[in-house]
Amino acid sequence: MRNSYIVSIILGISFILSGLTACKNGTDKAMHAGHAQHQLYTCPMHPQVVKDQPGQCPICGMDLVLKDANKELVVDSNIAGLTKPVNEHVIASIPAITAESGTRIYSSEVNGVITYDTRHQTSIASKVGGRVERLLIKYNYQPVRRGQLIMEIYSPDLAAAQRELLFVARNSPEMLSAAKQRLQLLGMQPAQIAQVLQSGNVLYRVPVYSNSDGYILEKSAQSQAVAPSAIAAPAASSGEGMGGMSGGGTTPAATSTAPAASPVLLREGQYVNAGQSLFTIYQASGLVAEFAFTPQVAAKIKKGQKLLFYPVNNKTAMQPGNIGLIEPVFRNGQNFTLARIYLQDSHFQVGELMTANIPVIYTGGFWLPKKAVWQLGNKSVVFKKEHNTYVPVEIVATATTGDMIQVSTDISDWRIAANASYLVDSESFIELNKNVQQ
Repeated sequence: MRNSYIVSIILGISFILSGLTACKNGTDKAMHAGHAQHQLYTCPMHPQVVKDQPGQCPICGMDLVLKDANKELVVDSNIAGLTKPVNEHVIASIPAITAESGTRIYSSEVNGVITYDTRHQTSIASKVGGRVERLLIKYNYQPVRRGQLIMEIYSPDLAAAQRELLFVARNSPEMLSAAKQRLQLLGMQPAQIAQVLQSGNVLYRVPVYSNSDGYILEKSAQSQAVAPSAIAAPAASSGEGMGGMSGGGTTPAATSTAPAASPVLLREGQYVNAGQSLFTIYQASGLVAEFAFTPQVAAKIKKGQKLLFYPVNNKTAMQPGNIGLIEPVFRNGQNFTLARIYLQDSHFQVGELMTANIPVIYTGGFWLPKKAVWQLGNKSVVFKKEHNTYVPVEIVATATTGDMIQVSTDISDWRIAANASYLVDSESFIELNKNVQQ
């Protein structure tokens, strides 16, 4: 009896244990089934694509990856760099270089032109208002001599002053000197006044004579014919400075201002006003060579500095010169600086184009090859290497000399792509890193 009771207890315990095991297995299966039902798959490139089973992305065709419930996206770390925006990182295997430093001396080439020395010019103005009766100047840059007759003017005021002179000479000799002085102030020469007193006749045509030797130029044509115009390549600026630096790094070029034998606009029968400047006489004995410098190079030159210059078509005729005047100029929408060299020799001709070489010392900063810097308008960009990618970063470039560019940004520990043009397809894809210290 007792044995039967023990057997019954053992069988009951075994039945309870088997029931608990079955319940646990059923619960585990249900949990696995529920978990399988909540597994989601998504595209690494398009997170908005979510599916409940593996497959391919309907947008790009990539294989869907498992989306973890505790993480937004499960992505293979090997392709993390490939998923970054292409306008911020560029993956390439081109060589990387480091910047050079130190002081350098380069010879800058500038263009210029021979022109007249404005210190030796004289002006011919009409001292009285009247009508031009006779004009002997027919074209600009016509050579004249001192005392040569230029034109004859009829002036009612001058004729009235001569009649007053004759009246005073007959009736009030004590006032004769004052009457003569008045005529001299009106532009008559002492010899002409004596002729009026001797003949007793009024000179209705008063002659005007040249007061200097040289080449005469009509005043209305002076601004466009004498001063050389300089045409600066864009920034600029510039070619020497990076504020307006272009890829070519060109400098301003002075255009030819050779004298043109154009006819004068003043005509016989035309009226002129008192004090009106009619002609300017330039003396050929004093010529200057004017050279156009960009602002960046002009900041490194000074008065008295020597340079070598020569005609553009004859490099063997090179000669030295000293800068006698530095003049900042804004002309034709361009900023540049004119450096003037006063010439002692007269074998040059006005309008002759010249080329000059001047040594310029660049101190401080770092140096990069020109092909390592990419120009975006007035911005300069290099590609800095970070791990396995190149990142575009804006720099401050101060000068261009030959094939090198001077940079003021501290890039001493940077590794930079040797050729920036290999890393861009279009300027619009460049996104500069604004967080870099400059």
